[in-house]
Amino acid sequence: MASDVDPAAARPPATAGVETIAVLGDEVRRGMYGFVRRARRPVTREEVAGDAGISAKLAAFHLDKLVAAGLLRARYDNPAGVRRVGRKPKVYEPAGRDVRISIPERHPDLLAEILIDAMVTTEPGEDPRSAARRVAHGRGEELGAELRARTRPGRLGPERSLTLSRTMLEQHGFEPQRQAATELRLLNCPFHPLAARSPELVCGISHAFLDGFLTGLQAAGIEAVPSPRPGYCCVELRTTRGGTSSGEEDVTCRGAGRDRS
Repeated sequence: MASDVDPAAARPPATAGVETIAVLGDEVRRGMYGFVRRARRPVTREEVAGDAGISAKLAAFHLDKLVAAGLLRARYDNPAGVRRVGRKPKVYEPAGRDVRISIPERHPDLLAEILIDAMVTTEPGEDPRSAARRVAHGRGEELGAELRARTRPGRLGPERSLTLSRTMLEQHGFEPQRQAATELRLLNCPFHPLAARSPELVCGISHAFLDGFLTGLQAAGIEAVPSPRPGYCCVELRTTRGGTSSGEEDVTCRGAGRDRS
C-alpha cells in the first residue's frame, strides 16, 4: 500500500523543488496534475487517463512519478459515490505541498512565522525586537533538540557539533562553508532581501535562531557569533575557548543584506 509520507520531505528544499519542477516539465504529466487538483476529490487512474486521452497503464506511470515527487498522495479506496466489488482501486489526490524554487535559497515563511508568533506572544513590558529574538531562539532550540533526539550523538565536542550544525544549515539555505577547523561561515542569508530592509532586526533574529539551535543541540565548545560582512549571512559559527559562549545579544549588520551575485 502506498505511503502517505511525502518523499520530497527528506530532501533539501531547493533540491526537492528543482526535482519537482523537472517532473512537471512533461506537458501530459502537468495536465494530469491539474486535473487531479481540480477534481477536489480522490480520483482513479482510469479517470485521469480518460481526461488525458491516454491508456490507464501510461497514466499510472505518470501518476506514480507525481507521487514520488511529493505532488500527489496515493492510497487504495473507492472514489466518492462509487461502489465496487473486490479490491479497492488506487486513488490519487493532491499532497497539499507548495512548490517554490529560489536560488540561492530563501525562507521568508520562517521569518514571517517568527514575527507573527512574536506579535501574539509579546509579554508585558517586552519590546517587539526582544520578542522576535525570544521566539527565534525558541524555534531554533526546538530544531536543535529534534536533531539531537534523532541522531543521539552522545556528548558533543566542537568538531561533531560543527558537523551536525552544517547539516541543519544546509537544509535551511544558509550555504555553510568550513573556513577552518574552528569556523563555519554562512555564504547565504535565507532571509534576503528582507534583511536588506531591516538588517539589525533580521540579523538579530538569525543570531537568536542559530544560538537557540546550538542550545537545543547541546553543542559544546561552539557558538553563533555576529559577523556582518557584505555578501554573507551576518552570523557564523565558531569554536570557543574553554567551551563558553559570549552571550552577545545586539547585532549590527552593516552590509549584511547585500547579495554576492
